[in-house]
Amino acid sequence: MNTRTVFVSGHFNVLHPGHLRLLRFAKEYGARLVVAVISDRLAGNAAHVPEQMRLEGIQSNSWVDDAFIVDEPIAEVIARLRPDFVVKGKEHESLFNPEAAALEQYGGKLLFSSGETAFSSLDLIRKEFHELDSKSIGLPHEFLARHGIEHKRLASLATQFANLKVCVVGDLIVDEYITCQPLGMSQEDPTIVVTPIDSTRFVGGAGIVAAHAAGLGASVHLLTIAGADATREFAEAGLREADVQARLLVDDSRPTTLKQRFRCKGKSLLRVSHLHQGAISVGLQARILEELEGILDDADLLVFSDFNYGCLPQPLVDRMIRRAVERDVMMAADSQSSSQVGDISRFQGMTLLTPTEREARISTRNHEDGLVVLAEALRRQSTAKNILLKLGEEGLLIHAGIGAANDWLTDRVSALNTAPKDVAGAGDSLLITSALTLASGGTIWEAACLGSLAAAVQVGRVGNTPLKTTELLQELS
Repeated sequence: MNTRTVFVSGHFNVLHPGHLRLLRFAKEYGARLVVAVISDRLAGNAAHVPEQMRLEGIQSNSWVDDAFIVDEPIAEVIARLRPDFVVKGKEHESLFNPEAAALEQYGGKLLFSSGETAFSSLDLIRKEFHELDSKSIGLPHEFLARHGIEHKRLASLATQFANLKVCVVGDLIVDEYITCQPLGMSQEDPTIVVTPIDSTRFVGGAGIVAAHAAGLGASVHLLTIAGADATREFAEAGLREADVQARLLVDDSRPTTLKQRFRCKGKSLLRVSHLHQGAISVGLQARILEELEGILDDADLLVFSDFNYGCLPQPLVDRMIRRAVERDVMMAADSQSSSQVGDISRFQGMTLLTPTEREARISTRNHEDGLVVLAEALRRQSTAKNILLKLGEEGLLIHAGIGAANDWLTDRVSALNTAPKDVAGAGDSLLITSALTLASGGTIWEAACLGSLAAAVQVGRVGNTPLKTTELLQELS
């Protein structure tokens, strides 16, 4: 295990790209990066910015673990802290370095580097995982007018999510985004060559559906399967932080599903999935059902988040549905198909189904009819009350049951984000937000609108960051 400490010192009047490269290089050498900011007294005329402001600039850097103002010779600080490495810029290599004598006394090392060009942009790269540009998001005003929906009504529904108790069941996934720097083309064969420079992980699958629900204010339980590995430990920590009451049952025969996306300059180059798709054992199915029994007694909504990785075999799904029906718990489901495998209609009697067009066609074996006919065929096959058919950049088709059994209406919401960064999490956010809206007493039209808005927010950043009620309210305002 890496426990080494790296030490850097300097004036740091303004954190420019050269500083960022140096700090990133230093962080590569140890688990803990300590930075000393030279005091105004020692710096003299070299201090163009007050020491406290220079310190705050260093403390704001994500690579720095500890920073302080130093008002004594650097060699004395090094002798006291005894770091494993001291890093200085390349321009100091041919000069006298007083740190060398202090390091020699206990075996520390002095390194010289100005860092690599690629590292200076990593803080900017990481911003795309968290920062949302709401300028590209717009509300569907014509749709709202057609159904007589006011902004304040949608805002009221969003605040009511906090009154709901939700149980999410399905496949847990951890998504890893590996940011790469392009090196060029291999000379041996026509292969693109890159080097990884950063990695960011997110909880995905049923886990992010649960985290979205918790972020939107609901009280949430998650039932899922995971392997006995470090990926599961990461997911557990993330779910705790998201305030999800998670029960991750361990299956020693499979890894926790890990999906890696290698990205370069904002584009995905390659996806690698580490998973096992076989159905879980009868014993694990019984344990999930036993856990569910206690949760459903106090639940308002049961959500199935199915990726066809084996967590939800049909016998278990049927038993869960029966238990929910007995307790009058609303149900919603999404079943994602990465190939020709998958049948969302196996989730019978749902209040809400949210398939893609492709998933609906796979389930109904209908590859010719129009969208409305397709949605109606899926509704009949699944006995669902409402279908939200996801059409990617074309938006959403709503096939809704109003009143009498044969009184079915259809409408469409356009995609609300005109400049999406990462569409991978759109379906999960749509599913849970629409389901929460219906469970709060909203209509299917209101559910489609809030669900589409949640998806627009989610695709505006890279990776699965749990939604917050404040984000929806901000867009509605």
